[in-house]
Amino acid sequence: AGWFRRLLHKPKPSSVESSLNTRCSASSSPSSSSAESSSSSPSTSLDRSVCLSPVSVVDISASGSARWAKSYDVCICHSEMDLELVEELVSYLEGQPESFRCFLQLRDATPGSAVVTELCDAVQNSHCWVMLITPGFLQDPWCKYQMHQALAEAPMANGRTIPVLKDVDRKDYPKELRNLYYIYMALKEKSFRQIRDTITR
Repeated sequence: AGWFRRLLHKPKPSSVESSLNTRCSASSSPSSSSAESSSSSPSTSLDRSVCLSPVSVVDISASGSARWAKSYDVCICHSEMDLELVEELVSYLEGQPESFRCFLQLRDATPGSAVVTELCDAVQNSHCWVMLITPGFLQDPWCKYQMHQALAEAPMANGRTIPVLKDVDRKDYPKELRNLYYIYMALKEKSFRQIRDTITR
């Protein structure tokens, strides 16, 4: 454990990229019967996410870090019906000491550009993708399109897709995401902190 801690704290340019590749467990596990979800309970996953040390502000802000290889730290995929909640989340993330760079479609998309082009560019130019999965998300074909783009991009970009469920039954959880741990949004502030901690790892 000592050498692992020294490795994590050793300053080098790839520290952020390595931490982005590190697996982070959210508060709940998907309903699939994969070996990973059966081997650890939700409480164990939560304990593990609390015990891990997040990337320090110095590391994530370093000009030579992998963070600056992309235009955005996180792309928020959401339904227009959930815009108010997403604006709160973006305000929270951008107000953190790390000053996360968030892509919010209605704010950051270039006027006159094609919707598909903007969505694809945002996905390709982000390290992480937060999927706010609500009833509105499940009914919006653009949300599903963006979800598929993020899933296709993640393996090549060493990124992380972070599903966040709100007011959605487990049975309606998108089957494309069932191999990923998700965050269930019950208490907003707690969920915002979990999202922040997941992005920094």
